[in-house]
Amino acid sequence: MTRLAAVLLAALVLAPASAGASTTRPPLGLTATPAHVALAGFGRAMVRVTNPGASPVVVDVARAGFALDLRGRPKVVSRGGARAASSWLTVRPPRFVLAAGASRSLMLSSRLPSRVEPGDHDALVLLTTRPRRGSGVLVRMRIGIVVVVRAPGRIVRRLSLGPLRVRRERGARILELDVRNRGNVTESLERGDVGLTLRRGSAEVPVRVEPRDLRPRTGGIVQFRYRGALHGWATATARIASEPGRPPVFRAYRVKL
Repeated sequence: MTRLAAVLLAALVLAPASAGASTTRPPLGLTATPAHVALAGFGRAMVRVTNPGASPVVVDVARAGFALDLRGRPKVVSRGGARAASSWLTVRPPRFVLAAGASRSLMLSSRLPSRVEPGDHDALVLLTTRPRRGSGVLVRMRIGIVVVVRAPGRIVRRLSLGPLRVRRERGARILELDVRNRGNVTESLERGDVGLTLRRGSAEVPVRVEPRDLRPRTGGIVQFRYRGALHGWATATARIASEPGRPPVFRAYRVKL
């Protein structure tokens, strides 16, 4: 499971289907493998859906878009913006029943429109359970499968650095770096792709990045959490991967820790 798929799965919370649901209700489960699907143009993929719970469930399948806020937190949206691929997807079957412990396959296929910008376009396939009549299951569960469709054409990878800010949170200092993805593919920013070093006097300390994804043509905040002993004014040097074949881009900031 990719980081984005895991974060989306965590964001799609379990919700009661009835206000009178009992704490002794039978366990319910739903899994999908893989949780992240990559399709190239007119492509197809199979997803295996399993009910590990003790009761049968009906599963409804729907397409949706998703968005990331500035700090990378996802939310489900009916339309995913200019680079949404939800309308390109077909999922079969649109509804099915899973007995306890049973599995079945979903077929995902993409069909590109006549005119489409090269690069990554994304969507979400939502699987929502509802109780089968007479089953006694009083819980609904929803999980999301991230689908990225890559349209053919020239791939552009281009990241740029913006301002850096410092805020305090529970004894830590959070350094928030603005990053812009000016390319046409989703970038997974983690150690090796982006870094930050603090320097005060002779002391030089690398700060660990909190990984996140950045969708094409969007900007966001990459966070670094620092709990060290440096205080006062310091120099922060940010590094980010450049276009293939070129050295990383560096930018220095004066910050107060």
